[in-house]
Amino acid sequence: MEVVKSRLTQDEKKHLTNLLGSKHLALLYKGSVHGYSASVFHAKCDVQGPTVTIAYNGSGYIFGGFTLESFVSSGTYKSDEKAFLFRLKGREGVLSPLKIPVKTAASAIYAHSSQGPNFGGGALQLLIQNTAAAATTSNNSYTYNVEDLHGNDLGLIECEVYRVEDISSVLESPWRKITWTTDEREKLMEEIRSYKPYLNSLPQIRILFLGPIGAGKSSFFNSVNSVFRGHVTSQAIAGSDNTSVTTQYRTYSVKDGRDGKPLSIIFCDTMGIEEKSGSGLEIDDVSSIIKGHVPDRYQFNPAGTLHPHSAGYVKTPSLKDQIHCVAVVIDGCKIEIIPEKLEDKLKQLRRKVNQFGIPQLVLLTKVDEICPFLKEDIQWVYKSKDVEKQMRITAEKLGIPLAQIVPVKNYCSELEIFCDNDILILSAVRQLTRLADSYLDNFPFEKPKES
Repeated sequence: MEVVKSRLTQDEKKHLTNLLGSKHLALLYKGSVHGYSASVFHAKCDVQGPTVTIAYNGSGYIFGGFTLESFVSSGTYKSDEKAFLFRLKGREGVLSPLKIPVKTAASAIYAHSSQGPNFGGGALQLLIQNTAAAATTSNNSYTYNVEDLHGNDLGLIECEVYRVEDISSVLESPWRKITWTTDEREKLMEEIRSYKPYLNSLPQIRILFLGPIGAGKSSFFNSVNSVFRGHVTSQAIAGSDNTSVTTQYRTYSVKDGRDGKPLSIIFCDTMGIEEKSGSGLEIDDVSSIIKGHVPDRYQFNPAGTLHPHSAGYVKTPSLKDQIHCVAVVIDGCKIEIIPEKLEDKLKQLRRKVNQFGIPQLVLLTKVDEICPFLKEDIQWVYKSKDVEKQMRITAEKLGIPLAQIVPVKNYCSELEIFCDNDILILSAVRQLTRLADSYLDNFPFEKPKES
């Protein structure tokens, strides 16, 4: 059997799904294939849940209607507060999305066995007398200028109906605003490139990564490094195991390009935090790191923490050796099932960091595994109800404000970098620099050096 293909281009589908607040569409009915018949429409589209009906005319207009309610053959009106009519493209196929919300929800759609899709009792009706034609009128259910909808061209060259499969998992609009353009990516990169701590005694800020094993601490540094190198790199050892892959305390600079200058940020990587006592990173070691006593390449020893007589111990650290911000890295897929002992250990670490007055940002990783459709388009991250839910659970479990949690997707399986992914990573780095600056506000202001 030949597969029935959608008429929508990828660009048209993207704009339509933005209107719908949904990502997955399943084609149920196509007039040119199945016939412009009300009975066939009902046979294929009744009791399918949320659907979007799309009409195409010879003037280049793409228009239609959406309803959360299932079409049926009952001969009754159905109520739907979320229903709307829309125009996706205007004259000569110019993209010009228009959304017309329902005014009288009680008559959002009219379902009758002898009629095709009927929104608002004639506000938009398709398959008129079982032909490729539409009828429209502005009425109490939907009020609009009919010419705006279809350019007064009621003859159809196609009619399609899709089931909207994930409408319940997507918000109508993002709960955080973010700009997804190459210009925004370059703007973020330039802001981070030009960042300088305002204290003359501090050439670079230090950001410490903390988190359970396998959460993606080392991978986040590699991802930031990849963005500024222009291709995927793996300087820090990353991977997954039953114990921490990272066994040393490492400090990493990020270069702006292969031969470029280092950024004014040092990332400090540590062992992962483990559930069992006596394994993984210990709280006393965290204190020593924050104070600046731990040297680069220090080999962690869970059986015994660093002390003043340990080899390489930095006895009189200055502000440049200390930590100025902490990134708590959490696997977004596992926060709900995190073991109680590990959760308690994370809370202890947070309390210890709080004692030093160090600001913290939670990086919620692997968000594309929370929502499968984010694998296709990460731009939906702030419209995903599942991601929002995991962020709220993280805030509750760790006792941290939601404003201090950001979602990221590290480069793990990719061979090339992508703009949208970079924007999430760079946004997180920018927030870390802002938090570090808020910590540095606690120190006396130094006048800039005269040139």
